[in-house]
Amino acid sequence: MIDHAHDLARVREATDRLLSAAAVLDNAALAEPSRLPGWTRGHVLAHLARNADALVNVLGGRPMYVSAEARDADIERDAPRPLETQLTDVRDSAARFDAAGAAPGDWNRVVELRNGVTDVAARLPFRRWAEVELHHVDLGTGYELEDLPAEFTERETEFLAQRFVGHAEVPATLLSDGTRAWSTGREAPEPEVTVTGLPADLLGWLAGRREGTALEVKGGGLPALPPL
Repeated sequence: MIDHAHDLARVREATDRLLSAAAVLDNAALAEPSRLPGWTRGHVLAHLARNADALVNVLGGRPMYVSAEARDADIERDAPRPLETQLTDVRDSAARFDAAGAAPGDWNRVVELRNGVTDVAARLPFRRWAEVELHHVDLGTGYELEDLPAEFTERETEFLAQRFVGHAEVPATLLSDGTRAWSTGREAPEPEVTVTGLPADLLGWLAGRREGTALEVKGGGLPALPPL
């Protein structure tokens, strides 16, 4: 069962960590490349702010973004802003999402995200938690995948493994961090490939943050994953 109130609290904690880390930067550091190709740190912060507002839209029954072009244009517009403006925007937009998430509502209702993706409303706080945690890593300020809360790492690994279930181009794959196991890829009587590694390395590969060179693969090569 999804506990959206629990996840909202985790979002608040993750946002506080990110804001504290970003506060030690300066305007020059914001203009430097992040770990995401083509994006500066300013792009990452701008995206986080606009994503919070987009999820408020979803909770309010409105389209997440006006269009893909408008989403990209908003990020490009906001990326060059000074540090203090960026921090205020991330903080204020996070507060708007928190308020929307705390309002009474039917958390079992189905909502629509980008590109026709649907989910239950109760999972939106977890999706926001993932945005904040992974993009904190993307800032490249010293917060690494190994620093992510263990609860988040386990749940995001499960979420991403489930996301690739049924993809015909992904072989039937058994994933293991040595303690837990997940299945992903196309349907098959038995796994075609087994991928084992430390929790951070497994999540990093599934989330497109690591190439997977630290993972142990049996039964074939490391599967190529579709874009998230």
